[in-house]
Amino acid sequence: MPGTAGGPQPEEEHHVRMTIGRLAEVTGVPASAIRYWERHGLLPEPERVGGQRRYPPEAAERITVLRKCQRAGLTLVEIGEFQREQPHREAMIRAKISEIEQRMVDLDHAHQLLTHALRCGEEDIVRCPKFREQMAAWETAEPAP
Repeated sequence: MPGTAGGPQPEEEHHVRMTIGRLAEVTGVPASAIRYWERHGLLPEPERVGGQRRYPPEAAERITVLRKCQRAGLTLVEIGEFQREQPHREAMIRAKISEIEQRMVDLDHAHQLLTHALRCGEEDIVRCPKFREQMAAWETAEPAP
């Protein structure tokens, strides 16, 4: 009987592949973003069946990676580099780690300033000695231009 032995037949294989609408639903990403990522080489071009895009299940995983890279602060160009082979992506990753480390320093200082400002009893926060001290510490932590 056809299709019972030897794995999925071509017709069955298309059933496990998703339309762009289904992929958008599963990932929570608009179809327009999926098409945009395809055009810019961030998602592999899907196969087409009857003119419709059909995505393998791995496409949802790749979209998850894309979204997490965006949340980590990578630009679309950097995400493209991130997906390349190891020698090509290493320099970008090192630069991004350095950028993130500086951002973490800045966020820590911002957190300290805001936490102090919330608890400070000074009428004018800018006149508070502790606030001014924290501002000076933050300035010395800034990277050189």
